[in-house]
Amino acid sequence: MKYCDECGHPLIQKVCGIDGETPYCEHCQTFKFPMFNSAISAIIFNPTQDKILLIQQYGNQDYILVAGYINQGENAKQTLIREIEEEVHLKVMHYVYNDNEYFQKTNTLMHNYAVVVDSEDFSLTSEVDKAKWIPVENVLDVIKQGSLAQSFVKRYLEKSR
Repeated sequence: MKYCDECGHPLIQKVCGIDGETPYCEHCQTFKFPMFNSAISAIIFNPTQDKILLIQQYGNQDYILVAGYINQGENAKQTLIREIEEEVHLKVMHYVYNDNEYFQKTNTLMHNYAVVVDSEDFSLTSEVDKAKWIPVENVLDVIKQGSLAQSFVKRYLEKSR
């Protein structure tokens, strides 16, 4: 962050207690702590938990997880349920928190959940190009290699074995 988000003046570095050197606006006389987005992603299991739903979006051929940004005033649980319902029209039966990771490319803290839905009968909105159920034992080979989605799935499967 180089400029104040309120007044536009250049920021300087100033010591702020235990936080150390922190961007500071001399004009507003306030410290400016880093801001970032928050989002969820979901490892969606079918009711028997032997398949995971992967999607393709925005013309990309890579398979990824359902994900979405947390809206202002919304918590992660609300976003999780809303995004799954919006993108694939499935109802969340239960979920557990898996892990989180910062994704630098979009300045986003991703919160990942493992979810069991009520049915395999999904339908898509315009946000999703394609979706398919992949057997759990094959999902790491199908999901986008080297992606955050693959990392979340791998971590969850290792923990649940």
